[in-house]
Amino acid sequence: MNGWLLAAAVTLGGGLTATLWGVTTGPLGRRVVAQNLATAVACPGLLLLSQAYERPAYVDLALVLAVLGPVGTLVFARLLSDELTGHPPRAWWPTWTAAALGTAVVLALCAVTAPGRATVKLLVTGALLVGGNVVAGRALTGGIRGVRGG
Repeated sequence: MNGWLLAAAVTLGGGLTATLWGVTTGPLGRRVVAQNLATAVACPGLLLLSQAYERPAYVDLALVLAVLGPVGTLVFARLLSDELTGHPPRAWWPTWTAAALGTAVVLALCAVTAPGRATVKLLVTGALLVGGNVVAGRALTGGIRGVRGG
């Protein structure tokens, strides 16, 4: 077992345990935040697994997940907006923790990857992951101040 595989196991194990706890306990708002956290943790886990097993196809899967995960959360936020309006979830801590994890994983992988297309793909995946999850987290907590309807 190499260090990348150990990091992937810790990331996926800890993140998915927190996600499972959030989905099985608590109100609707916590469940939607946990769904967003699941995609935010699975993507860095896939990136670490791609380095551990030397499979670049896992990076493509992480890129697709970085695009579709926050979109799914935004769909849930829109469909459940009436239920979430009264008691918006507190998503500050999971959102920024997942953003920090994604940033750390992408920067570590960029440091060991040769400059080229693979590095650009990692940076794009990281930007989509962090940006998408921050926007989705803000949408869950009641929107962005100063934006009409937010």
